[in-house]
Amino acid sequence: MTTILRRPALILNRNWQPVHVATVQRALVLLARDAARVVDPETFQLYNWDDWVRQTPREGEPSVRGMTLRLRAPEVVTLVHYDRTPDGHVTFSKRNVFKRDRLTCQYCGRQPGRDELTLDHVTPKSRGGPTSWENCVLACIDCNRRKANFTPEQAGMQLRRRPTRPAWKPQYAHGGRLASWAPFLGGMKDQFALVS
Repeated sequence: MTTILRRPALILNRNWQPVHVATVQRALVLLARDAARVVDPETFQLYNWDDWVRQTPREGEPSVRGMTLRLRAPEVVTLVHYDRTPDGHVTFSKRNVFKRDRLTCQYCGRQPGRDELTLDHVTPKSRGGPTSWENCVLACIDCNRRKANFTPEQAGMQLRRRPTRPAWKPQYAHGGRLASWAPFLGGMKDQFALVS
């Protein structure tokens, strides 16, 4: 059951625009608190808590078992009152740089593993280089040592690609995308970077 509770659930605002991906557990809490309704992705019918507990899970469908009931695992919920949309900016963090650079050294192209990669400032901090999307890349330990406190040009190294802010939507950058979400994602589906 723990695995089912951790499955992704798409959260829509009250205008049915995607705003977040949460867990089934969080979706059920929102439903129980009357802050959300489950959306049936096939019929678009809405269910409140009382309606949802009366739904019988279909054969082979993911479900959550309680002491006295068995609930279908919701895949899409819409919030009752929230109508804003997220700003769409990806927060700069070491974790997100690892995702953007796909665990690859941006100088030599090797993928030595997370423990052998570090965050490198293209223009070193000591030379006024900011800690930003446009100035930080992943580098393997060997390349980081070789580059030291120089720019790539000074060190005789070349970046594989120029660092930029990722284009993917931050609210969808984890978990997995379910086929049932397609009607709610529209043209945004290609902008998602769903990395575990």
